[in-house]
Amino acid sequence: MRVSRMIAVTLAGVAILAPAAACSSDDPAAPGNPAGAAGEPSVAPTPTPEPTHPFTGLPGAARRPVLAAKIENTSAGKPQLGLKSADVVYVEQVEAGLTRLMAIFSSKIPAKIGPVRSARISDLHIVPQFGRPAFAYSGAQTKMLPFIAEAPLFDVSDSRQPGAYFRQPGRFAPYNLFASTRKLLAGAPKASRAKDIGFTFGDAPEGGVPRKAYSVKYPAASFVFRWSEAAGRWLIWQDGKKDMAAEGGQLGAPTIVVQYTKTERSQFHDKNQSYTPLVHSTGKGRAIVLRDGQAFKARWSRPKEKDGTVFTTEAGEPMNFAPGQVWIVLASAKPVIP
Repeated sequence: MRVSRMIAVTLAGVAILAPAAACSSDDPAAPGNPAGAAGEPSVAPTPTPEPTHPFTGLPGAARRPVLAAKIENTSAGKPQLGLKSADVVYVEQVEAGLTRLMAIFSSKIPAKIGPVRSARISDLHIVPQFGRPAFAYSGAQTKMLPFIAEAPLFDVSDSRQPGAYFRQPGRFAPYNLFASTRKLLAGAPKASRAKDIGFTFGDAPEGGVPRKAYSVKYPAASFVFRWSEAAGRWLIWQDGKKDMAAEGGQLGAPTIVVQYTKTERSQFHDKNQSYTPLVHSTGKGRAIVLRDGQAFKARWSRPKEKDGTVFTTEAGEPMNFAPGQVWIVLASAKPVIP
């Protein structure tokens, strides 16, 4: 009797619901009713932008450890190996009015780099913005070694990580010292990974002036950056010759930043009594940013050594770089005389 009563109640419920279901299939759905939206095209969710690398603005780059390396930049050491893979390349004045490079690697790390040369005091003022990177170099003045020991970096020089270095056949000393990046980074397992250093990437701002070439002179070196529409970058000439890469092709970058700084004599000098310049990369000043075949007047600011360098337009807006490799040419309106 109890079971029969439950069945009766259930059947009654079905009888009540059935007409309601029949009516709902004939009536138009109210606005916002999911049943009415079934036949409408669904809106695809907005894709999340792929993260970009803080040094290049290119997508898909992992935050690998940072490797900074001092690279020879005279005719005796050319062509250099590995520069095409660098994220950022700094040009610094050294003794005798010549220049040397500091290459920053993270998003792409080539197997070998070189020629690796000695460190300078200006390097120690540049690297803190990268956290505590691995720093590859070959020797330094004895008086400078305590400064290197106190700097925020992992020393992977040829004296600290000798197994990472080798002599490249076909070259002569001291321009034949090259290094394995894998072995360099193995000596700095806690090296800082890439982070924001102040660069912004994106569309070019207004106010650019079309330029085919831009020149920068040091007391004993000169650079010309020429825009190549076909290559989509500024190709580099040094001392009147094409700056070629050991991997093949001419060196160049989508963005060249000529950062005008105060440069003066440091306390260090070489055996010929030629003083080492000290490049002041903190503070603020003016710059010329070359991108997309145009030159933009800009300002730079870096309050402290641990801060990145921020570049803005003259109006104070972000000075966007073109995605890709960036060359920072640390120049001086009045270069220090050796």
